Amino acid sequence: MNDKSVLSSTMTKHLLDWKLHLLVIAVSLLAEWIGIIKIPIGIGTLVLLPLLYAFIFAILLNPNVIPAMNAVITKKRAKFASYAVLLSIMPFIAKFGVGVGPNIDEIIAAGPALLLQELGNVATVLIALPVAVLVFGMGREAIGATHSVAREPNVALIADKYGLQSAEGIGVMGVYVMGTLFGAIYFSLLAGVIASMNIMDVRALAMACGIGSGSMMGACSAALAEAVPAQEETVTAFAATSNLLTYATGLFVSLFIALPFTEFLYKLVSKFKKKSVDVAAETDFGAMMQEQAPLSTGQSFALLVVICVVLLLSNWVGQGVGPFDALPAMLILFACCVVGILLKRVIPFNIPAIAWISVVAILISLPQFPFNAYVLEETAKLGVLQLLTPVLAYAGFAISQMEVDLFKKSGVKIAIVAILTFTGTFLGSAFVAQIML
Repeated sequence: MNDKSVLSSTMTKHLLDWKLHLLVIAVSLLAEWIGIIKIPIGIGTLVLLPLLYAFIFAILLNPNVIPAMNAVITKKRAKFASYAVLLSIMPFIAKFGVGVGPNIDEIIAAGPALLLQELGNVATVLIALPVAVLVFGMGREAIGATHSVAREPNVALIADKYGLQSAEGIGVMGVYVMGTLFGAIYFSLLAGVIASMNIMDVRALAMACGIGSGSMMGACSAALAEAVPAQEETVTAFAATSNLLTYATGLFVSLFIALPFTEFLYKLVSKFKKKSVDVAAETDFGAMMQEQAPLSTGQSFALLVVICVVLLLSNWVGQGVGPFDALPAMLILFACCVVGILLKRVIPFNIPAIAWISVVAILISLPQFPFNAYVLEETAKLGVLQLLTPVLAYAGFAISQMEVDLFKKSGVKIAIVAILTFTGTFLGSAFVAQIML
C-alpha cells in the first residue's frame, strides 16, 4: 500500500487517545453490569442486550449528537472512534470462526441451505420497494435503497453502475447511513423477537444473520443465542459460516439477480405511482461522503492491542473471567486478526480482512488442527456478547456530524425504507433456509 494513502503517522496518538478508550470501557462495563433484559410483548419476547445500552450511552456522550458533550470528549477525539469500530469487530469475528470447527459436520449437512439462503434477499425488494415508490413517491433512488442491505460491496456496486451522485446512489447511501446508525440494534431486536416465537428453525435464523456485516451479524446472532441458549454453539457456527459465504457470493447475487429484479419491479410498480419526491434534491448523500484514510499495518496492530484490553475488561464484568485468565484466549484471537490483516494486505483480491480472519479462525478450530482442543478450551473463556458490547460503544462515539445531518435531512422516509429492507433481507433468507433444511 502506498504510504501516502494511509493515515499520517502524526495521527497515531489520536488513535490511541486514552480518553476515548476510557469512555468506551466505562460505557461497556456499565452496559454489562445492567445485563440482559427480556420484555414479553405478546407475539414474543423483546431481548435487550448490553450492546444496546452501550450504543445509547455512547450516543448520549457523542458531541456531534449532543453538542454539550464536547466538554466530555471533543469532536476531534470522537472521530477517531470510526477506526476502532472495524478493528474491534475483528476479535469477535475470530471468536465466531472458532465456533465453526466443532460443528463442521452439521454445517456440511446443511450446505444447500447455506448456499441458497442468499437468494432470499430478493424479499427485500418485494417488501421495501412498493412502499418506497407508492407510499413515499420515490423515484429511481428506490432501486439503490431496496436492492440489498446496502453494505460496502453493495455501495461499490451502485457507485460503479450508476455513480453515487445518481438517484440510485442517493438511495443506497441513505440506507447505508441508516444501517450504520441503527442496523446492528434493529437486527438484534428483530432476531430476538422472531426466535422467541418458535416458528422457525434456529439454524435458519442464524443463517439469515449472515448478511455480510460483522456488527449486524454479531448483534443478530447474539440475540438468537440469548433467546435459545441451549443452541448457542449452533447459532454461532451457522451465522459465522453464512456471513463468510455472503462475502463470497453476496455481490454476485446482487449484481446478477437482486439488482435486475429490482429494476424490473420498479418499472412495474412505478406505473401506479401518483407522486414523485425528489429525494436527490433533499439529501445529497454522495456529495457529503468523505473517504477515510486507511490505517497502516502498524497503526492497525497498535490500535488492536488497545481494543483487546478493552474487550478483556468487558469480558471480566460480563463473564466473570479475570483478564489474566482470559489473556491466552485473547492472544489466540489477536493472532487470527493479525494474520487476517496481513493476508488482506498481501493477497491482491478485494476480500475484506474479516473474511480472512474467519477463514483462519475456522482452520484452527477444525478437529484436524493439532492444537484444536487447546484453542476451543481457552476461547470458551470469552463470551460472545461481551466481545460485541465495546464494538457498539465505539460505534456510538463514531457517529459523525455528517451522519447526524443526513439523518435530519432524510427524515423518516429513508429510515422506514431501511427498516423494511433489513426486515425483508432477514425474513427472506430465513424462509429460504427453512425450506432447504
